[in-house]
Amino acid sequence: MNKEKSCLTITSRTSDLIARASEIEETDVRASGQLGFMARALAQTTLPHSKIAGTEFERSNGMYTLSIHVPKKIGVLPYGAIPRILTAWISTEAVKTQCPDLVLGCSLRDFMDKLGMNNNNGGERGDITRLKSQAKSLFSSVVSIIEDDEKARNSFGIENILMVRGAQLLWNPRKPEEPGLFDSHLSLTNDFFKMVTDRPVPIDLRVLHALRRSPLAMDIYVWSVYRLFITRQDVLVPWLNLKGQFGANYAQTPQGLLDFKREFIKRLKEVVVFYPQAKMEPCKDGLKLSPSALHIPLKS
Repeated sequence: MNKEKSCLTITSRTSDLIARASEIEETDVRASGQLGFMARALAQTTLPHSKIAGTEFERSNGMYTLSIHVPKKIGVLPYGAIPRILTAWISTEAVKTQCPDLVLGCSLRDFMDKLGMNNNNGGERGDITRLKSQAKSLFSSVVSIIEDDEKARNSFGIENILMVRGAQLLWNPRKPEEPGLFDSHLSLTNDFFKMVTDRPVPIDLRVLHALRRSPLAMDIYVWSVYRLFITRQDVLVPWLNLKGQFGANYAQTPQGLLDFKREFIKRLKEVVVFYPQAKMEPCKDGLKLSPSALHIPLKS
């Protein structure tokens, strides 16, 4: 009985995604005003998918490792869909305005409208409460990007980046529609602003929101857009490498790798609904990537 119910849920979810993809296809991303951007480094490494203990998190992608730290006062690392939506919004605004000082809006509801989030959902687990908590975590985070090429013994680099230089969040979660005397705002550090605006990855924000029920699917979407953009010949990405990049929460065992592979393929199918030109074929040893049409064609 439970198995039948699970199958019905998956079928319904896939059906909803196909319907949403059809709607998105009707309007060009630029015409829709939903052209977004993501920093290349953040397209290659990812935030936690679910809540984890501690104030440090690490993900690896080949020679690149991304570590995220938050102060003990904050206590919780950014995780799930909301910080991914926030990061996409920050990156997009920085690219579009070419300014490190970003205006969030005069009220919490105003900002949630910008993010395309439900601003009527309160309570402990509602979007309003979670947005404020995740914003504090993300804006307090320090990102470390380590480049360590084991094949080249003398090749090692590290870059520590504080995302936000300062922020004022003048929000009242109990009255999200109540405007403050001043706009809430944040200022990106020069290093992070440069990282975000230096050849960012173009993404369709509508797709990111459509996939928000699965942070893994969101990550695969952003990564595939970037990875296929630079793919000039067939390449096989081993499952172990993909697990290191996307599946740090899975056990470091053969069963953990198998569980990750099964979930990755499931979410990959959801991504391909929105990016059907993507030539990504799961194989026994990994994911085969082939040169593909761009998800977002270059502006003529």
